[in-house]
Amino acid sequence: MPELPEVETVRMGLEKHLHGRAVASVEVLHPRAVRRHIGGEPDLIGRLTGKHATGVRRRGKYMWIDVADAADRAALVVHLGMSGQMLIAREGAPDHTHLRIRAALDDGNELRFVDQRTFGGWHLDDYVVDDHGVDVPVSVAHIAPDPFDPVFDAVVVVDRMRAKHSEIKRVLLDQTVISGVGNIYADEALWRARLRGTRVAESISRKKLRELIDAATAVMSEAVEVGGTSFDSLYVNVNGQSGYFERSLNAYGREGLPCKRCGTIMRRESFMNRSSYFCPKCQRRSGR
Repeated sequence: MPELPEVETVRMGLEKHLHGRAVASVEVLHPRAVRRHIGGEPDLIGRLTGKHATGVRRRGKYMWIDVADAADRAALVVHLGMSGQMLIAREGAPDHTHLRIRAALDDGNELRFVDQRTFGGWHLDDYVVDDHGVDVPVSVAHIAPDPFDPVFDAVVVVDRMRAKHSEIKRVLLDQTVISGVGNIYADEALWRARLRGTRVAESISRKKLRELIDAATAVMSEAVEVGGTSFDSLYVNVNGQSGYFERSLNAYGREGLPCKRCGTIMRRESFMNRSSYFCPKCQRRSGR
């Protein structure tokens, strides 16, 4: 699934194309794409049509478009799922395969939601002020700030990590502790910090946990600069282009290859129904 860098790449593209634009019409081409909207398809179309996009925001892997008119303000929450794409196309351009929603804009462009596996979708949500004093969609309020959020506090996150009697990779993937990090960037951050993902969080020093947070921030920042990680054609920006961070990966997917730091053969192990990639020399179980 897309992680913070991939979602941020999409967010930046949408911000450029959508800010200030009005939604002229909406067409839902597959009912599953709006299944999360409580009012159903007619309500989503009615509430979204005529509204202006005032911004595109993100917390962790969760993204939404701020939309408003004189009578109503709402968040259009976008779930990319495993294969969702938000694409900008000129009106009249050939439909993309697996097109699920089409929103015509007042500048002659269309915002298109394409989703091969139909796990993603759109829904309109109300806002709530969270514990950090930020107005966010109700469905996103439980998500912790990510390292790029102005309200992110690394000291608080380290304290939360130290309170967990659980594997550090499991904690790093917990979106209520720190958001935005998924399987790929967890492995990359752990490799940079020389930490084994199976080590128990409470046994790791605060200094080392801060190093891990800094590593996660750095690797995701570098990924954003090149458009994220694209292993296939599913993860693309609003123009349909793939990201290139796959070429810079040091851990994820490198089973059987030499560690770029020490030359030891990288290994893979099963973790939470996923795969974890690590160097057995640089990332020892004991941490010594």
